[in-house]
Amino acid sequence: MNFNKDTNQAYLYIAPAVILVSLICIYPIIRTFIMSFTDNDGLNPANFIGFDNYIKLFLDPNYIIPIKNTIIWTVLATVFPVAIGFLFAYSIQFLPRSNFFQILIYIPATVSAAAAGVLFGFILDKSGLFNQVLALIGFEHLNRDWLFRAPENTYSMIGAYTWQATGINMMIFLVGLQGLPKEPMEAAKIDGAKGFTLIFKIVIPMIMPYFVIASLLALINSFRIFDSVWVMTMGGPGRYSETLAVTMYREGFIIFDLGYAAAVAVLISLVGLVFSYYYLKSVLTKEDVS
Repeated sequence: MNFNKDTNQAYLYIAPAVILVSLICIYPIIRTFIMSFTDNDGLNPANFIGFDNYIKLFLDPNYIIPIKNTIIWTVLATVFPVAIGFLFAYSIQFLPRSNFFQILIYIPATVSAAAAGVLFGFILDKSGLFNQVLALIGFEHLNRDWLFRAPENTYSMIGAYTWQATGINMMIFLVGLQGLPKEPMEAAKIDGAKGFTLIFKIVIPMIMPYFVIASLLALINSFRIFDSVWVMTMGGPGRYSETLAVTMYREGFIIFDLGYAAAVAVLISLVGLVFSYYYLKSVLTKEDVS
């Protein structure tokens, strides 16, 4: 392969970025993958133990709960933000001053997950705002400490996450709805389609690529959720609200079982890579069609 002077200069320009990415991203990934096959506490020499950490992850009863909670998070934290985001996007376009409502719904997305966790920690406390509202409307018998009872704590945190993530999905769907051709919509209305029939038979099929993009993006974010859970419950009580990301942090930085934490990190990364592949494929396919 022949390289001219301009080509060599081009490689020199990108060399610093390649070296930086290799040191910051590629090397840690390779090191973590190798570490996942070892018994490593960070102090003593690591011992190679093969797939024991992965077997432990799927067979040890103590780690079934984090896996189950991660699945619950992945499903519900995808369905609710995406569905509610679409409903807001579809409804807002018919309202006057829709920009105001768009900003209002999007504002929670600008709040950090840690800050949102602290906020909802106060709201969902036993003496917090949510229980006070329930008592005010006559449902005082439902009052409880929402963050310290399973499975209510997991569902409460998913509710807080939905509040924060809905705005992003709404903006994705607004882009899709604004690009819809008017002719099919008008023809469907002339044929008598309205309400849910219009939504499910005409609108949703036409913006399905946006549903795919929003859903895959939500899947990626929900599978690796950590901030909200750690701030609101730290995975408790008794690890009953723990997710795999919290398990990874606890095992690595509290218990110092670095080999097992690395195995959890590899699993989370692999699932994230699969979702990311289909997400990028959907985005590129949509661009090609456009």
